[in-house]
Amino acid sequence: MKRIVLSGLVLCSGFMVQAQSIDKIICTDKVTEIEKVLSADDMQGRRAFTPGIYKASGYIESQFKNIGLQTFNGAEDYKQEFAMTESKRTGLEVQIDGKTIDEESMISFSYQPQVSLSEGSAITVVNIRAGDSFGPKFYEYYQSDKNLLVLVDDSFKRAIQNMRHMNQMAANPGKNTVVFVFGPTEATHFSIEATNSITTKKLNNVVGVLKGKSKPNEYVVFSGHYDHLGVGSPAEGQAHDATDSIYNGANDDAAGTTAVILLAEYFKKMNNNERSIIFTAFVAEELGGYGSKYFSKQLDPEQVVAMFNLEMIGTESKWGKNSAYITGYDKSDMGQILQKNLEGSVFKFHPDPYPEQQLFYRSDNATLARLGVPAHTISTSKMDNELNYHKASDEIETLDMNNMTEIIKAIAISSSTIVSGKDTPTRVDTSKLK
Repeated sequence: MKRIVLSGLVLCSGFMVQAQSIDKIICTDKVTEIEKVLSADDMQGRRAFTPGIYKASGYIESQFKNIGLQTFNGAEDYKQEFAMTESKRTGLEVQIDGKTIDEESMISFSYQPQVSLSEGSAITVVNIRAGDSFGPKFYEYYQSDKNLLVLVDDSFKRAIQNMRHMNQMAANPGKNTVVFVFGPTEATHFSIEATNSITTKKLNNVVGVLKGKSKPNEYVVFSGHYDHLGVGSPAEGQAHDATDSIYNGANDDAAGTTAVILLAEYFKKMNNNERSIIFTAFVAEELGGYGSKYFSKQLDPEQVVAMFNLEMIGTESKWGKNSAYITGYDKSDMGQILQKNLEGSVFKFHPDPYPEQQLFYRSDNATLARLGVPAHTISTSKMDNELNYHKASDEIETLDMNNMTEIIKAIAISSSTIVSGKDTPTRVDTSKLK
């Protein structure tokens, strides 16, 4: 049978994996087959809490079962369930110094069914004044664990529409209430009466394990998120078809999930991993990374040697084909290890070219990275010019399937010495994290 050479990668793979073997396992046909299923219209955009997300979960579970992965920590199946609490405001009345605030000038964030607060309660009045940087101030107060009445200068009133679109969901909701009121600058006497509908729903990551031979208690994680934005209005999908309202999320992040499935099949068939490998498809990344946060709490971070989070690898990077970047490249030597294993090939891993966007802290690697794990995201997304990002036009036809296949192969081979136990990346210095 004719050998297919993988761009010179095999010569430096550490354990000399035959190109014929990897090309049989990670090939464009298989990549396309999985990607088509995950990004198909019948998945309805894989939004959390919709039938589409559970259908996608079932498909990933079936793939893990066919590959022959074990479940995580002896679980009955591959689903790693956790609860999410959702709050929907049903009533809000605020009076400040004798004036009733117009409904369009206020918004509340609370996970309490009933709220009754006044100047005599345990609540603090704070301000966002004209000239302040609204974003940082908003998140400081929004993420507070205290009861707050936030008086916002009217110059920021247009921001209230974005605030109304925020999902009020949390895995571990607080007991406090934060109310933003636009217009007033002082509040000597005030009252806040609010009612909220509180519901609890289940979501699940999909997690499979390939147990290590000689170092079973040392873990390497390969991950991607399988949720996306769901279905919008036809007008929102106007980028390429005014009638299309399904946000298929082919690149974001069916591409990363496809890679996780194929890497699981690859390492299972290689059958030479000395360290245990955890393959996980996260849910609720688009809602705030809740799936990865829950997953991270199920592990001892000291036992996690490395994490490869795969996010949007379906398009060419700014450097073209056979290239990708690694977020937080300077925070461990993992990138150097990967590139050394690709020595002699045409593939190149670059440092993140978009440091101002803080991508290292924005994806599913962040929780473990903050605990010292060399946890990095690998991506090709041109964050300054990714035309289909968070649009209904993010469909499989916009992806370069051949290039995506080569990226997955490069990840498989470049990670080989970490999986085998030969290389151990340096830990992230948590004292230097922002």
